[in-house]
Amino acid sequence: MDKPGFLTANLRALAEADPELAARLSTARTKTHRYQFLCSRSGSLIPAIRDPAGKAHPLHSLVDPVREGSRLISTVKDAGFLVFFGLGGGFALAAALEREDIQYVLVIDYDMPSIGELLDSKPYHGILEDPRVHILVDPSPELIEGYILERYQPVLYRGIQVIPLRTRIDAEPEPFSAAAQGINAAIAHITGDHSVQAHFGARWFSNILRNLLSAKPATAPFPRINQAAICAAGPSLDVQLPLLARKRHDCFLIATDTSLPSLLHAGLEPDAVVSIDCQHISYYHFMQGLPRHIPLYLDLASPPVVASQTQKPRFFSGGHPLTRYVAQYWQPLVLVDTSGGNVTYAAVSLADCLGAEQVELYGADFAYPLGRSYARGTYLSPFFDARQTRFTPLEALWSTFLYRNPELKRIQRGDDWYYETPTLSRYRRLLEEKTASLHARVISIAGMTAPLHIRKQQKTRSSSPCMSFGEPGIAARDFIAGYREAIRALPRLQGTVQGYLQGLSAAQGCILTTLLPLAATLQYRSPSLGTGELLETVRTFCLNKIDTLLGSEQVVP
Repeated sequence: MDKPGFLTANLRALAEADPELAARLSTARTKTHRYQFLCSRSGSLIPAIRDPAGKAHPLHSLVDPVREGSRLISTVKDAGFLVFFGLGGGFALAAALEREDIQYVLVIDYDMPSIGELLDSKPYHGILEDPRVHILVDPSPELIEGYILERYQPVLYRGIQVIPLRTRIDAEPEPFSAAAQGINAAIAHITGDHSVQAHFGARWFSNILRNLLSAKPATAPFPRINQAAICAAGPSLDVQLPLLARKRHDCFLIATDTSLPSLLHAGLEPDAVVSIDCQHISYYHFMQGLPRHIPLYLDLASPPVVASQTQKPRFFSGGHPLTRYVAQYWQPLVLVDTSGGNVTYAAVSLADCLGAEQVELYGADFAYPLGRSYARGTYLSPFFDARQTRFTPLEALWSTFLYRNPELKRIQRGDDWYYETPTLSRYRRLLEEKTASLHARVISIAGMTAPLHIRKQQKTRSSSPCMSFGEPGIAARDFIAGYREAIRALPRLQGTVQGYLQGLSAAQGCILTTLLPLAATLQYRSPSLGTGELLETVRTFCLNKIDTLLGSEQVVP
C-alpha cells in the first residue's frame, strides 16, 4: 500500500543507491509519533524528538536551521569524509553537499520506524540522490568499523570528521557511543597503516618492480611441513636455545631475519629464513653470512639486495595491493598475512601456509626483559662492538638504543621485570588474535616475559596448503609494460572522488588500488596537492619509474 506524505518519493531516490535499505523502510511504520514537527521562524520544518515523558526536543534551531547547518559545516577543515550522527532534518547534511571538497557523507541513525517517520515528513530526495550520501540504520559497532575500514582512504578523502546532532544523541546515547567506538577502532587501524604507507610507499613500489625483473621464476614447490619452530630475536632466545637444540631434528626451523645471526652463532642452521622489511637495514641481518642453500622467504616488497643473499629466494605476496595484483595476474605467489606489522607474525602465518599442525615460538618476547633489547649475536652486537670507546662503553650504546624510546613502561613480574612499549604491546596483541584463525596449534615457549595468550579456536584444515609459486604466464618485462599502460590509461579525476570511483571499471579500480600506498608517500611529501593533482603526480612518478627500470626511450605524456 502506498505510504502517505513524502515517503514514496524519498524511497524512490534512496533506492537508486541502496535498494535494500529502501525496501526495509518501505515496510516500516511511519506513524510512531516519535517525532513532533515544528515550524521554525524561517519557515523550515523542524523534527523534535519526544522523550519518555512526551516532551518534544527540537533537533535544530527554531530560528533559522539552514543558517545553523551552514555555520556548523563551515567549521569542517581538511576533512573530505564526514560521518553524521543522526539524520534529523538534514540541514547540515545539505550544507555539506554544497562543498566540492566533501567527497563522502555517511549518516548513522537508529530505529527504523522513526527514520521512516522522518522520510515521510518532508522531501529528502535532493540529499538522497547525491552519490556521496550513504545511510546506515541500526548498525552494530562491528559493522561500522568494517564499513569505515573498507571505504575510507585518507589518500583520497584526506581527513575524517564526525558531525554529531547533539539532541538526537542525547535521546539515545548508548548506540551512538558504541558507534563512536567502532569508528575510533577503524580510524586507529587506518591511521597506523597510512603512516607506514606515507613513509614506505615509494620504496615498496620500487622494490616490487625491481624484484619482478631480477628474480628468476621459482618452480620448486614450497615444502609441506608438520612441526615448526619459529625463532624471534627476543632476549629469551638465549635461555631457550638449549631446548631448541634438543628438538632441532624434530621440527622445521624457521628463523626471522633478526634472529638468524644468533642461531648461526649457536651452531643451529635454520631450514628457512623470513624477512618482510622493505628497508635496506634488513640487509644487515645477513652481513654475518647466510648459507646460500638456505631458502629465504621474502615479501615481494623486500629490498632486492636482500634477495641476492641466497640462491633460493622464495617470494610471497604480503599485504601490499601491488603484490596481490602480481599474484593474481602474473605469477600465483603464496599469500602470507603480514598485517601484524612484524616478522614474527609473518613467520607464524607462513608456517600455517606450509601446513604446520604445530608451531613453537622461541624468543617471542615483545618486550625488553631486564632492559635487554635483543638476543646475543644479532646484527647490533658487532655494530656496537665496533663503536665502543673508553668514553662510550658498550653498555652506554645499548642503553642509549633502549632509552631513546620515551614510551617505555616498566612491568614487574615476580622477581623479574621488563619494559613494554605501545608498539610491542600491539604486536603481541595482534599475534595473539591471529592464533585464533590459524589451522596450526601455537605454543609459546616460556621465556623472560609474560607468556603469549594463545587463542584455542584453531580451525580444521579443509584443503591442502598453497605451497608452490607456479609459472608466470608472460615475461616479467612484458607484465610490467602492461601494468605501465594500465596506469597511463587510468582516467583523470573530474568531479567528485565518489563519482570517479564509481565510474572506474573493475580492472581500473584494481590498478588504482595498487597505487594508493605510493600516493600516501607523495601526499606526505606535498600535502598541499589536491586529490586530482595528487593522482596525476602519482601517474607521472610511476611512468617515469617504470620507464627508467625498463630502459625505455618513451616520453611520459
